[in-house]
Amino acid sequence: MDWLFSVLLGVHVLVAIGVVGLVLVQHGKGADMGAAFGSGASGSLFGATGSANVLSRTTAVLATVFFLTSLGLSYVATNGPKKSSVMESAAVPAAAPAAAPAAPSVAPGEVQKNQNIQEIPK
Repeated sequence: MDWLFSVLLGVHVLVAIGVVGLVLVQHGKGADMGAAFGSGASGSLFGATGSANVLSRTTAVLATVFFLTSLGLSYVATNGPKKSSVMESAAVPAAAPAAAPAAPSVAPGEVQKNQNIQEIPK
């Protein structure tokens, strides 16, 4: 599954770069208005209308491939083999159980004879 993820990721990145490039090459709808008043450059390599059709269709195909590779990457990432993290695989020594507190040698409320405990006035 790792090779499939790598291939999908490579195609995904290349398609993303292609979509960005095609969008930047295309002219906007307002570019024809400027050409009508003499600024020129409305024609392109494929002609005035041919470039919009070829570029827009190619952009649509690349956008569809981008969408499909996004779905494929999400499927492979969620259904692939589970990888453990470094923290989970590190050997953690088991904590020793806490020792039980020692039983008091004097019953509660009694005072040992060797202790200098003063009573607090109430």
